[in-house]
Order: sequence, then C-alpha cells, then structure tokens
Amino acid sequence: MTDRSRLFEPARLGDLTLPNRVLMAPLTRNRAHDDGTPAALAETYYEQRASAGLILTEATQISAMGKGYIKTPGIYTDDHVAAWKKITDAVHAGGGRIFVQLWHVGRISHSSLLPDGRAPVSSSDKAAEAMTFTANGFEPTSKPEALTEEGIRETIADYVTAAKAAKAAGFDGIEVHAANGYLIDQFLSDGLNDRTDAYGGSIENRMRFLNEVLEAVSDVWAADRIGVRLSPLGQANDMSDSGPQAHYGHVIEALNARGLAYLHMVEAFPGSEGSTEGRAIIDALRAKWTGFYIANGGYDGDSAAQALATGRADAVAFGRPFITNPDLPKRLRLHAPLNEGDGDTYYGGDHRGYTDYSFLEGSAAEEAA
Repeated sequence: MTDRSRLFEPARLGDLTLPNRVLMAPLTRNRAHDDGTPAALAETYYEQRASAGLILTEATQISAMGKGYIKTPGIYTDDHVAAWKKITDAVHAGGGRIFVQLWHVGRISHSSLLPDGRAPVSSSDKAAEAMTFTANGFEPTSKPEALTEEGIRETIADYVTAAKAAKAAGFDGIEVHAANGYLIDQFLSDGLNDRTDAYGGSIENRMRFLNEVLEAVSDVWAADRIGVRLSPLGQANDMSDSGPQAHYGHVIEALNARGLAYLHMVEAFPGSEGSTEGRAIIDALRAKWTGFYIANGGYDGDSAAQALATGRADAVAFGRPFITNPDLPKRLRLHAPLNEGDGDTYYGGDHRGYTDYSFLEGSAAEEAA
C-alpha cells in the first residue's frame, strides 16, 4: 500500500498555512443565477468540501463580457459579493481556505450570453471551432472581435474590479485563469494570436496581457495571495502553440520574478495522460518554476503521493473526484473507495449530483444537518 502521508502534511502558501495538500480544482457546475449570483445551494456545496487543503472555486467571470456559458457565477457586482461572502464564511467556519478563480472566456462565448447581443472579444477575430452552452443547449461559439488596445485596458480594469470584489467577499486569494483556451491563453498561444501590435508576435509581446493583468491585481492583493493557472499542452477550445516548451518556459521564468503564491499547471487533459512527449514538456517546464507548484491532471491518491514524495509537486488539485467525494481528503487518507460520478449532473441542474454525494459516515445531507 502506497504511503500517502505526505498528502496530509501542512503546507505554507505565502503567509497562508494549508492543512493538507489535497486541493480542490476549479469545477464549472452551471448552477448560478442568470445574473451570475451564486445560488444558495452553492454555500452547501463548498462548505461540504471545506476539508480540502485549498478550494479553488469554479471559474468566475470578471465582467458581463467575460461570460461564456449559462449559469456561471460572476464576481463584479454587490449581489455577487454578498452571495460569495456567505460561501467564504461557510468554508472558513469549516476550517477551510478558498481562492476564487478569475475568468474571462474571450472568444469561447455566444452573443446571446453577452450584453446587448455583442460579439465576444479575443486576441484575434478568428472564430473558435468550439461549442458553448447557451439557453438553447450547445451552440457554436460566435465570431469574436479583436480587442483594441483601449479594450485591453478596459478588460484589465475589469480584472481589478473583480479582484476588489473578491477581497470584499472574504476570499483568501485569487487565481488568474490563463489556461484552457480562454482569453489570456488566447493571447499567449501563437496558434491564435496573430496581432501585429505590442500584444502579438514575440512571446514577450504575447504575454504582455498576462503581465499587465498580474501587475494590476497586485495593487489589490499581495503577490503571495495570487496564483496563476497555465495549460501549456492545452488544445481545448481550438487552441494550439507551435513551441509550448520554449514559449511557456519564457512565461514561467517571468512569473518566477513575481513572488506569486503558486503556479497551477494543467499537466494533462482526459485521454492524454499517457503522452510521453507531453510529460517530457511538462517536466521541463516544472523544472523552471521555483515556487509552490500545484499539479493537476489525472492524479489519484497514489500518484499524487508519489509526486509529492519526489518533490515534483507541492500539492495536487483534484477535479472530478471532488465532485463525487466531498470528503475526498479523508477517503484518500484511509484508502477508502470513491463514489462513482454521474456525468449527466456535472453541468446544470439542482441538488442532484451537486450536494447529495455521500460521506463515509453517511449521506451528505446528514453531514450538513
């Protein structure tokens, strides 16, 4: 039986102490109100998972223009702040810690989801060969407009507004979502970014938007309360990059100088965990990062423990296992069986498949009562 004790050692994340190294990854659940206010049931959902070393919330849009799917939460209005404050209070009362993931989807959106039926925005005006979730079900994404430099400045201001709202809502920190083919990633990757201004061309230019976002939110949060998520191998949402090891190596070297709380790396997507070439690229990039490293992508209790024991990771973020096992840290510690998930309830719906997964001692409802 693999020794998993390392998973349950406390960890220092800047000036924050995590009780364990089993983290909850961001998990879109599509259960917010239409205006982006988290629904009341979200308080129970996150409270049930407070035993995670750190909760990283579902991706949360920074503005109305940042929305890409129905019923995803926002963090830019007073109503958003009030609802999230109930959630952070519940998590803290349960002994947990929680960062909000700040999100702008860029071109992965549909005009029906955006103010006045506007077109999405991106680094380019090229439409994604991708689908998004609207009131009519899954539809092709709308053709975007390339952000002007003025539009970029306005979007950075939206990140600041969201960062301030996150502080007012009682979060312990923020994660800047620069992965998975969303807006910041759309600037980073040369497979899409065809700009000829200061935000396109060289990797230094393509990472300018990320740098300016981080610089701006650093006026709101201390650097050691800010994390960044990257997905160097990601081809999600019609993305590609001609040289991920070289390009993202440059990004990571620049991030090293910022004294951030952590780098959260999506190392693999479902179905790609066995790629030898991909693993070599991730290993090379991991070697460049000098701070706290959160690994994500296809880990189980044993492989996570091994990653920690070898120093390859400082913590591991689990996705779908946390959907189906609100007490995941306990189950991993005891080598207990995991609940099976119902994929039909992952996105949208009510309490079913959301707050009704069982705990080891009984039902989720009994635990929360």
